[in-house]
Amino acid sequence: MNVKNCEYIIGIDEVGRGPIAGPVTVGAVLLPNSYSWHDFKGLKDSKKLTKKDREVWFSQVRGMGGISYKVSSVSEKVIDKKGIVYSIRLAILRSLNKLDVNPKECLVLLDGGLCAPKKFVYQKTIIRGDEKEYSIALASIMAKVTRDRKMVQLSKKYPEYGFDSHKGYGTKRHYEEIKKHGMCDIHRRSFFKGL
Repeated sequence: MNVKNCEYIIGIDEVGRGPIAGPVTVGAVLLPNSYSWHDFKGLKDSKKLTKKDREVWFSQVRGMGGISYKVSSVSEKVIDKKGIVYSIRLAILRSLNKLDVNPKECLVLLDGGLCAPKKFVYQKTIIRGDEKEYSIALASIMAKVTRDRKMVQLSKKYPEYGFDSHKGYGTKRHYEEIKKHGMCDIHRRSFFKGL
C-alpha cells in the first residue's frame, strides 16, 4: 500500500453496535493526505471524551476547511431483518457514497473489524484504531454525537424508556422499563432472544 499515491485519508468508525434499541451509525471523515494533524492535539476516542468535549470537537470539525464528513444510520428494522454486520456494512457504504470521492485516490482507515467495499483498494483495518488514528477518532465523534442526538429526540416520543440517558443500551433501568411497558417501535427485537 503506497499511501503517497492517495490524495485523501478517510477515517471510519461505527457506534451503536451493542444497544438494544435504535439505529447503528457510521461516521466517515475525509481529509487531504497533506492535512496538518497539529489541529487535533488532545483528540481522543469518543468513548474517552466527555459529552461536552465531543460536542466541541463535533462543532470544530464542521467548521474546519478541507474536511468533509458524512454520517449514515441504519434502522433497528433493518438490523432485525438482516443482522448487525450487514447493517454496519450498509452504513459504511452509504457514508462513503455520500463523500463522492474516487476510491483509488483514498486510503480508508477503519476501526476494529470493519472493512470498506472492495472498490476502495487502499484500506486498512486497525484494532483500537479510534485510539491510534486521528481520522478514525474524528469519525467516532461525528457518529456518536449524531446518534446520541437522535436518541435524545426519540426519548421525547418514548419518554418512559429513558433513551436520553442510556441511548438505547441495555442498562438495568432500560430492562426494567421494558418489563413494565413492553417494547416500543425502536427496540431491536432480534436482540431479545433470551427474554
